[in-house]
Amino acid sequence: MSLSLVQSRALLGLEAAAVTVEVHLANGLPSFTLVGLADVEVKEARERVRSAIQNSGLEFPNNKRITVNLAPADLPKDSGRFDLPIALGILAASGQIDAAKLAGHEFAGELSLSGELRAVRGALAMSLALHAHHVVTQLVLPPGSAEEAALVPDAQVYRAHHLLDVVQHFLPSGPESVPAEPGPGWSRVNVALQTQKTPYLDMADVKGQVGAKRALEIAAAGGHSLLLMGPPGAGKSMLAQRFAGLLPAMNTDEALQSAAIASLGGRFSLDLWGVRPTCHPHHTASAVALVGGGSPPRPGEISMAHNGILFLDELPEFPRAALEALREPLETGRITISRAARRSEFPARFQLIAAMNPCPCGYLGSSQKNCRCTPDQVARYQGKLSGPLVDRIDLHVEVPAVNTTELMAAPPGESTEDIRMRCAAARERSVARQGMANHALQGQELDKHVLLDDAAAKFLNVAAARLGWSARSTHRALKVARTIADLAGTEHTQLTHVAEAMQYRRALKAV
Repeated sequence: MSLSLVQSRALLGLEAAAVTVEVHLANGLPSFTLVGLADVEVKEARERVRSAIQNSGLEFPNNKRITVNLAPADLPKDSGRFDLPIALGILAASGQIDAAKLAGHEFAGELSLSGELRAVRGALAMSLALHAHHVVTQLVLPPGSAEEAALVPDAQVYRAHHLLDVVQHFLPSGPESVPAEPGPGWSRVNVALQTQKTPYLDMADVKGQVGAKRALEIAAAGGHSLLLMGPPGAGKSMLAQRFAGLLPAMNTDEALQSAAIASLGGRFSLDLWGVRPTCHPHHTASAVALVGGGSPPRPGEISMAHNGILFLDELPEFPRAALEALREPLETGRITISRAARRSEFPARFQLIAAMNPCPCGYLGSSQKNCRCTPDQVARYQGKLSGPLVDRIDLHVEVPAVNTTELMAAPPGESTEDIRMRCAAARERSVARQGMANHALQGQELDKHVLLDDAAAKFLNVAAARLGWSARSTHRALKVARTIADLAGTEHTQLTHVAEAMQYRRALKAV
């Protein structure tokens, strides 16, 4: 048979579109043509496939005109994931393997020149796409990629180390010559995930900073974003690095989503399964690095931090365009990247933890050193953060410097586990009441579930009017107050809860 069809998948964001690899062998001048909107690395597959087939002891049809079409033709294809299906298509078209046996299978894998299979990114996204669309098929993947894909429940994933391992499984029935020295084998992959203690840093390492710890507890219980402001060395980064341990454990769906995005970026590891991601980009990062981009679009840091933490240290030093790009995902939990040829959407439900100094020198209001900045310099520095961005951050907290006596003499603080248990209990109360965390309340849901006392409502109205708060600021203060009430275990949001919530929006004086 001179025509064969092999199934594979192309990655478009988190979507894995079906691709049919069509291979046709014809008489004529020997050539190897690859069509179907293939990127450079896909076109280079011609040389990898030729060498892999020959070095595996198989016959490459050098005397034929080979045409490979990756359908659909208008779908961009990149990476070396199509090496294996192209090689199998050539072998099936030349009669060395049974083309009919390939039905019901999908293949992806990069080939080395010796025929070894190498891992490809996005294997978990492929398996998730099959699961979401209820496609029943058997995935054949290289080592590393197969273990990722097998994390999806009920996935049928097979691991092959070498091209010969795949060929042996699809040999024609009957007396056929078997290639010598076959590979190590073909095996079904079933990943047994073991529950292990997550490697989070302990909050007990932080001495003092009772107010900042309280703000982190509220942020963890309600899913709120947080801005820490204080002098250098006060412990802002230390607090932010320990925040992930306060969050509730990830469920299976959250773990799969985070792992799929990490797989797209080549960052996935089985050792980090179920661990909330913490992304810490440098302040020189561009807007594209933060939100994603490229052609085809790739996820950025905010998507890599999905269901986890995005920690932005030295917040005013980030480029203005990068900070303003955070506005939409902070509200919606998603980012849409549009390019001339393609549009992709990535999840970005992260918790923003930002840290900054109060002024350029860093010592405004410090009792240890005198600030040498003028009021104009302070206003200019804090003014690097736009009002709309600051408005979207729920908690603004001052982190004062800890004096040496308190640092050396104070006992260890409360452990992460103790704080996490309180946060988890408060989160469970909110989910049982409204089906979501408090930060996700919108519109009528806010009116229905905050359960504000009359005295608290009157106090909030007067204070918000005097402070000149926007409607968004008022709503975010209400959400924080609802979280404080959940931590206290009360059904209604009371005056004391609202008063505490309002204190967490007054750290920035110049904005």
